[in-house]
Amino acid sequence: MATRLVCLLARWNFVTPNRVTWAALYVGLGSAWFFFQGDWTSLCIGAALYHVSFILDCIDGKLARLKGNGTVFGGWLDYVFDRIRVLFCALALMGGQFLRADEEIFLLAALAVIFLDMLRYVDALQIYKMRMSMRNKIEAVTLARQAEQGLEEEERKVVFIEDLLRENPLGQADELKRQSAETEQAEVIDLHQQFRERFPWYARVRHALVQSRIRPHLISGIEFQMFIFIVGPVIGHVLWTTAVSAVLMGGFELVIMFKFWLSTRDFTRTMERLDPGSTPSRAGSIAPHLHAGRHRRRADGDYLEAAEADRRFPAPDPYEDPGFQPYPRPYPDEYTGGVTDTMQLTKIPSQAVPRPDYAGPERHPR
Repeated sequence: MATRLVCLLARWNFVTPNRVTWAALYVGLGSAWFFFQGDWTSLCIGAALYHVSFILDCIDGKLARLKGNGTVFGGWLDYVFDRIRVLFCALALMGGQFLRADEEIFLLAALAVIFLDMLRYVDALQIYKMRMSMRNKIEAVTLARQAEQGLEEEERKVVFIEDLLRENPLGQADELKRQSAETEQAEVIDLHQQFRERFPWYARVRHALVQSRIRPHLISGIEFQMFIFIVGPVIGHVLWTTAVSAVLMGGFELVIMFKFWLSTRDFTRTMERLDPGSTPSRAGSIAPHLHAGRHRRRADGDYLEAAEADRRFPAPDPYEDPGFQPYPRPYPDEYTGGVTDTMQLTKIPSQAVPRPDYAGPERHPR
């Protein structure tokens, strides 16, 4: 339905993605008002309005991609308004039922809905961030190795199995690996190998679902909202529908977390194979130069050891942890140009400052 409406709305220039996002919020707040009334007729009207709001929420992104007028702010607006809509609708739906039935369990249900919705989307963003970090590290090491082997820049490439599966949804992972190795002469990085080894039946189930145009991610925030805010109010069993959908989505989120954990193990094995020298030999223990603390007095022979440890245990790169700063530092005032020492770093005892002859990384306080 959203796809067909996009083709119609795209003809008018005054229909912009951000305006559609605002419309989705207003319609969603309207559904919350009807949810709060509590009677069955109002619940059905609220469910219908919520569905309209959800359709509008599906339209804004498609419209932005179709017309090429999407913005970073629009993406943020869409995400925040979705959370606001779920928050108000959950409080209104469960609050209205609480006022009618005077049962505290509806208040607990409201908290559960809000918590699971936040968990779903926060976890999805964090997993995406970590996956991109793993990809960036593997790409950096692989391209550096290929450069050392004398490959020209246009010949250097890194292929990930998830990219191949995205381009060929009906393909099999092993077959895509073989074809890529033969045609592109490139090694395929597979960060889902352990998951497929432990659950070999998953590939067959996924293939059957995709063939039927059903996405393998069966229970997500979309289905969760549909059950609670549309199915439950219409059939008149808000509490039971909420409980069933909460259990289903909670279980599915645990599966996603378990799959991500296996991916991190694949990442560790891949990095050990690609760059053995970067893997700490004493994994699980404290780095020797950190036992006494970086700010304490060092013996005369400890500085070279600390420099070598800093080389082996570097601070995260900017793309891994944006805004990372191991130690606070004075910063220049943008108007006067002077240094504002809000942390009084100039008063740090002298023994906390590395010796002048120590040329360690800049993240050490001077």
